[in-house]
Amino acid sequence: MRRSRLRAVTAALLGVLALALPGAARGVPAPAVAAATELPDPPDVLVTDQASKRLLLLDGSRGTWDPGADPSVVKWSFSPVGDPRYADLDPERSWVYPDEAKVRTRRGRTYVLITASFGFAAVVEYPSGGRYWGGALAPGGIELNPHSIELLPDGDVAVAASTGGVVRLYAAARSAPGHGRARGNADEHGPYASYPLAEAHGLQWDPRLKVLWALGRDRLVALRPGGTAERPTLTSSFEVPLPGPHGHDLLRVAGRPDRLWVTTGSAVLQYSTTRRAFVQDFAGAREVSRANVKAVGNDPLTGGVVSTAPERGLAETWWTQRVTVHRPDGSRHFFRLVDGGVYKARWWLPAPV
Repeated sequence: MRRSRLRAVTAALLGVLALALPGAARGVPAPAVAAATELPDPPDVLVTDQASKRLLLLDGSRGTWDPGADPSVVKWSFSPVGDPRYADLDPERSWVYPDEAKVRTRRGRTYVLITASFGFAAVVEYPSGGRYWGGALAPGGIELNPHSIELLPDGDVAVAASTGGVVRLYAAARSAPGHGRARGNADEHGPYASYPLAEAHGLQWDPRLKVLWALGRDRLVALRPGGTAERPTLTSSFEVPLPGPHGHDLLRVAGRPDRLWVTTGSAVLQYSTTRRAFVQDFAGAREVSRANVKAVGNDPLTGGVVSTAPERGLAETWWTQRVTVHRPDGSRHFFRLVDGGVYKARWWLPAPV
């Protein structure tokens, strides 16, 4: 149990004990007990640091992350470069500009889902760094530009490629030896289905509706997977136009199974899958919603909303060294990664698929 939570529980227990004191029974005021108003510690933060070409899991209790001066701020890191388990994906060429990282659980195991702009895509076992599935889509260039990835309950893997304008569903779990030869689309990473989606940027599995949500330039699409191991399929069951162009980030709203976070080039929104409407009725919407947000997500325990947006004066125009956290009371604070080039940041909240 984290220290702040322990303090809150202790305070509550002291309050109960105070009521049980003999003086309290006689109507004599019990000893004063301070109210437990401290918020729980925030979760740790998973970031794509393009400056160091690593994924970093950073200590959420620190305000400044300086791995050079204090390596203990990094709780876990990943890079496929030099790792023989990923050698066939040519990470020297494909692992450029890591641009997606999210954590999922499936059948009791934890996975980190990763993409990089020059072709790398993988589902990585945590904390071993072992490989569940990996692909190199046009390694060494940005012909496809993988921008997001999702793990499905059956073990298949979906990848969104923004430059290629496509969502691919790989039969990762069903294409093991013995399943037969693929008759449809296939590459060295297995059979796959394709769905065209201009500027495909975000993917999110919906366990309630059993669809794969995909975010593109001007629309949000609910895709339904199907087919066989040799010939998977991916078909649209519903789509809605975005309120503004350039859809970018897509993530479930933690604690609200009928809501999705959606960012566009000009705003941060939530999409209600029950109302089939985009809304901004969430706490702190006026402060959270702004232009060019690359990643957004909430922690249901603390109420903190974490997000990233480009910061001027860095080596790339889409980088930041500051990860913003909007608190429920309307205030905000920043994590800072010294010498970093952060693209996306996520709360470390392993979500089941």
